[in-house]
Amino acid sequence: MNSYGLIDLHCDTLADWKYANTGNPDTLDDPGRVLQLSNMPNDVHWAQFYAVFIPDEERGDAAIAYFEKNRINFYRQMEKFSDRVAPCRNAADMEKAWAENKAAAFLTIENGSALAGDITRVHTLAEQGVRAITLTWNGENELGSGHTTDHGLSEFGKEAVREMEKEGVLVDVSHLNDHGFADLLEVAAKPFVATHSNARALCSHKRNLTDDMIREMVRRDCLIGLNYFVKFLRDDGEVHSLDDIYRHTMHFFELGGKKNLALGSDFDGSLLPECLNTPAKAASIYEYLISRGVSQEDADGVMYKNAQEFFRKNLR
Repeated sequence: MNSYGLIDLHCDTLADWKYANTGNPDTLDDPGRVLQLSNMPNDVHWAQFYAVFIPDEERGDAAIAYFEKNRINFYRQMEKFSDRVAPCRNAADMEKAWAENKAAAFLTIENGSALAGDITRVHTLAEQGVRAITLTWNGENELGSGHTTDHGLSEFGKEAVREMEKEGVLVDVSHLNDHGFADLLEVAAKPFVATHSNARALCSHKRNLTDDMIREMVRRDCLIGLNYFVKFLRDDGEVHSLDDIYRHTMHFFELGGKKNLALGSDFDGSLLPECLNTPAKAASIYEYLISRGVSQEDADGVMYKNAQEFFRKNLR
């Protein structure tokens, strides 16, 4: 038994980089990648955030060029595989794709260096179909910094958050460091997302969210995607079953996040446990949660309904 739908808030499948560098331009249906259009379960309506990951060393014009190359490839593939996938900007687009038995594809960016320090690029990216931007990766950019430093958001970063909210582009805090997160809370006026982050109380990596962060995101009606990366599930990285997904799920639930929790696999961008290294295995999270006593309503919420409702409210 699978859930009716599965919405995944983050993968690195679109771009060529070290975790999936095969030289095949058809990255969305590449046999060398974990996530492929061809191996999505036929009985699950799938929606995927496809991130253009931009390495920290790409800055300025180089970051723009890197994004453009991948954006063009995304839309080329939307046309090539149009019988199986459709580009989407909001919940209505996604639901239309599902009604046509197609996967729903959302274009996103991982690393705000794609703005190249130019605030007008927020509007440009929104016009190009970008629906979410992860403010930072691990290092520093013009907006702020990831976990490798403790620098907070820059003034440009705060301006960018306000502009993203104005343009309807989701602000993604995954990778943002603690200081930057605190700064964001002073600026953000709308719900934001953590596309691929777990609970730091259960796995101490700085990429994960503290309980206070989680509570604040719940209070603000935000959305959080569970990450499958072994090092974000357990401190020792020894993930051998879906028990660790369950542990993190229950922790979020205990902090009030039953309506805020979703999935954010990090497919093709991380080291995955064997129990989660295919789309079909990810779909099996649904039946597993129910087997552990999670209600069908709450399991549906994690798999797709929470994200679907968030999109209805926050993506235009």
